[in-house]
Amino acid sequence: MTQSKENDQKYASKNKMMEEPARSSRKRGKQEEFGMSETRFWIRRLSKTGLRALHITGIAMASAGILYQVESYQWQIWWVLAMATGVLMMISEILSSKLWLIQLKGVLTFVKLGLLASFVIIPENKPALFATILILSVFIAHGPAGLRHYSIWHRRRIDEKKHVKG
Repeated sequence: MTQSKENDQKYASKNKMMEEPARSSRKRGKQEEFGMSETRFWIRRLSKTGLRALHITGIAMASAGILYQVESYQWQIWWVLAMATGVLMMISEILSSKLWLIQLKGVLTFVKLGLLASFVIIPENKPALFATILILSVFIAHGPAGLRHYSIWHRRRIDEKKHVKG
């Protein structure tokens, strides 16, 4: 065996030994952080993301029909999809953390539902109500954690220790 091949093998062996502890350390980190295996973490994370994607699709399709006064039979299935996935996401959040109910992200979700219900009471304001719901949704989803996790009960940010994002 040539000197070059020997050095390559030593280098590869040394790198492999250095990578394995780092990899298992990362894996342990996820298990310790979320109390589940990395596989389960990813399944849960991707499931939540998929549910959210279906929810947004349902909202987009139903809102087009509602706002442009299309016959309801053409968008009702999208409405059902939006409401069903919304309920599932709320249940998931509440089961994951009861704090969700008093954090702004939970409270504003109920405000959005109230605004949505007002479509029936003041139908002439549907476009403005929908725009308000949309803006609140962006703040809930993309606002800083200090805003989303602010507790209206405690009057300060309250964080959950173990929470899988999605």
